[in-house]
Amino acid sequence: MIKLTRIDDRLVHGQVAFTWVPALGVNCLMVANDKVAKDEFMKMTLGLAKPAGTKLLIKSLKEAAEFLNDRKNDDLKVLLILNSVKDASAMAAEVPMIRSVNVGGLRLKDGARLISKAVGVNDEDIVIMRDLLSKGVELEIRQVPTDNKLMVESLI
Repeated sequence: MIKLTRIDDRLVHGQVAFTWVPALGVNCLMVANDKVAKDEFMKMTLGLAKPAGTKLLIKSLKEAAEFLNDRKNDDLKVLLILNSVKDASAMAAEVPMIRSVNVGGLRLKDGARLISKAVGVNDEDIVIMRDLLSKGVELEIRQVPTDNKLMVESLI
């Protein structure tokens, strides 16, 4: 079961390991990213950042969707981590249980503007976010679980 779907371009790091994992009671971190799934060095690096006792799965978007849609994996408590709005949209289209997405951190890139202190989006991201919102997917911004939710629709 997915406990949280999070967009964070840093993927696995301290905020995830030491605040989100215990707050959600997850036992599995899943990074869904086509590039990282093929990069042995990145996989090793992310493995070093995961908390002890937590399983780390790194899969392509397609493999992650298949895994999450397979009922035999329902006993896992998963924190799904994506590194872009585009990937979140792709996962939400393939995994019906994704009805809410936490936007935790997106660094500024070319053409992007800040919509919160840790979230920079460009025009393409905004189009995708509006599409997700139109499909009934909640988009909220929180860096850590104790932050108040900022609803994306009021910021774009």
